[in-house]
Amino acid sequence: MPDVVLTTLNAKYIHAAFGLRYLMANLPDALRARTDLREFDINQRPIDIVEHLLATGAKIIGFGVYIWNTEPTLKIVQDIKRLRPDIVVVVGGPEVSYETDQQPLCAIADYVVRGEADVAFGTLCEQLLSGRRPLMRVIDAELPEFASAPDDSASLQLPYDLYTDADLASRVLYVEASRGCPFKCEFCLSSLDVPVRNVPLEPFLAQMQSLLDRGARQFKFVDRTFNLNLKMSLPILRFFLERYSPGLFVHFEMIPDRLPEPLRELIEQFPEGALQFEVGIQTFNPEVEKLISRRQDHAKLMENLTWLREKTGVHVHADLIVGLPGEDLDSFGCGFDQLVKLRPQEIQVGMLKRLRGTPICRHDAEWDMVYSPHPPYEILRTKLVSFEQMQRMRRFSRYWDLVANSGNFVRLTQMLLDATSPFIRFLDFSDWLYARTGQRTHGIARHDLSMFLKTYLVDILQIEAAQVDVAMNLDQRPKRNDAPKRQAQHLSTP
Repeated sequence: MPDVVLTTLNAKYIHAAFGLRYLMANLPDALRARTDLREFDINQRPIDIVEHLLATGAKIIGFGVYIWNTEPTLKIVQDIKRLRPDIVVVVGGPEVSYETDQQPLCAIADYVVRGEADVAFGTLCEQLLSGRRPLMRVIDAELPEFASAPDDSASLQLPYDLYTDADLASRVLYVEASRGCPFKCEFCLSSLDVPVRNVPLEPFLAQMQSLLDRGARQFKFVDRTFNLNLKMSLPILRFFLERYSPGLFVHFEMIPDRLPEPLRELIEQFPEGALQFEVGIQTFNPEVEKLISRRQDHAKLMENLTWLREKTGVHVHADLIVGLPGEDLDSFGCGFDQLVKLRPQEIQVGMLKRLRGTPICRHDAEWDMVYSPHPPYEILRTKLVSFEQMQRMRRFSRYWDLVANSGNFVRLTQMLLDATSPFIRFLDFSDWLYARTGQRTHGIARHDLSMFLKTYLVDILQIEAAQVDVAMNLDQRPKRNDAPKRQAQHLSTP
């Protein structure tokens, strides 16, 4: 039986717990042999997870806590402490690294490790197992440095050999070439993550080669700004280009206004569908950008997105946020219309979240920002967007995913958005659909949704039924290459 169990609840089964693998990789050798890694997902019953964890016989259980699993994790830890108060519970991760004293989970856990716990967790476990119980319950981890060689035991070791063959066959593989972000966008947890640190390139590429040799074909980079440092991004792109084979898919999060010529030369050589770029636009309103400390060159951004769509086979996933301080629906709609004109294959319309520790809360009083106290802490209203309007936008976002982002209705979506303002048109469709479905946003079958689209196009927009039928028949054929890459999309940080 293991002395230590590392565990977390992933958002979905296909997500592999990247953070746990880093913790495991950086345990001292003797402790690693006494540690098991057990993954669950939020669709499993907390009581069943309790049963499984208690059956391991572990003396220490470490939980990775994130915005998507904090509530079920609290239930699990509460039951473990009721049944087996002798088990030492350690919690860590982004959700418990800030505002620690305000969280019930942190109050009942024996220890909280804040920050990057890759090394600190192992040190704590060694102390506990040797009978030296630290007096401080809250431990602030020192910032670890990446190892420059495999035998550099004093620095951070890479975790990629801990991906199993089953992981490679059925799960999204998370990888990182850097940590940190140089920007200060106030809504983002990465604004607190400084400085930017790069993984030593040669050991990293050797690990990527090992994954490729084992059959890995999907790589999701979690770097917040992959194209920030050309000394890293160029060799990594070149590495995957030289080793390309059908089925290879690589996802990067990119700064939208930075695509210098050396990057372009490599990007345009990739076959269609091999690369996905997630580009965080968030807002096109310059005054809102100033409020939230976000810097963005709109002209360069639009030039780059236009180039990506016209000259490359990259799948572009672009993000906009509803509910930012200083932005009303008219402003958001103008930005949405601008983004639609740039034709990214996927637009994620996200609701602003008040992530723990982020400075976005400094606007609460001036802009009457009211958030839900429950994860994922979404905005409920602002000074400029009422609760009722915010609810309309939640439905807008949900229906946009079902219609435009699903890739199931490419031609019908084009007909629907053929308007002076795609935002106003889709908002009207969203209101209409909500009423026609009996106020449903979930459980709408694809066939039913296609018929609702047809009814709206014919009855409301007065488009000839025969023309709509042609589009519907074409949409029923195999998906086009520019349909969203749903298997690699993530809405939560791993």
